[in-house]
Amino acid sequence: MRIHVDTENGLLADKFGKYAPEEDRLEGFPVRSFPIQIEDVPEETQSLALAFIDFDAIPVGGFCWIHWTACNIPADTRLIPEDASRADAVAMVQGRNSNWSPMVHGSANPHVHSRYCGPQPPDATHAYTLNMYALDCKLDLAEGFYLNELRRAMEGHVLARASMELPSRA
Repeated sequence: MRIHVDTENGLLADKFGKYAPEEDRLEGFPVRSFPIQIEDVPEETQSLALAFIDFDAIPVGGFCWIHWTACNIPADTRLIPEDASRADAVAMVQGRNSNWSPMVHGSANPHVHSRYCGPQPPDATHAYTLNMYALDCKLDLAEGFYLNELRRAMEGHVLARASMELPSRA
């Protein structure tokens, strides 16, 4: 399986992160998700799942930052279009990102904490990791699930995984 996200000069386009225009922000957070092209999905795939995580946040805040999780994406999906997280352009169940946490003065709004929330690196360019999984089943997860629930539910069901790093500027 392979995934691809277009970049600009090797970086995630500004409109998907820290420099998003006001109309693509909610409570100050960037909420326009980037398009993802998906290829070579195994034939026996029943659903797709994704996780978009900032491991470069660990030295800054002490933990990785979850920006987007989703599952039960239809197996025949070959393009998750731009703004799919907010526009419901593709059927998916979306999980919580790190903005739900009261420990980081997050948001109580599910349209902020249980959807895509773009990169906002505070200190330097961060490399964000996008993982896409081909699964042999649909997952029994409800809207607003946590990353650990996704990881446990996928155990023993991953047919293929594709990963890419998407740098975003500070």
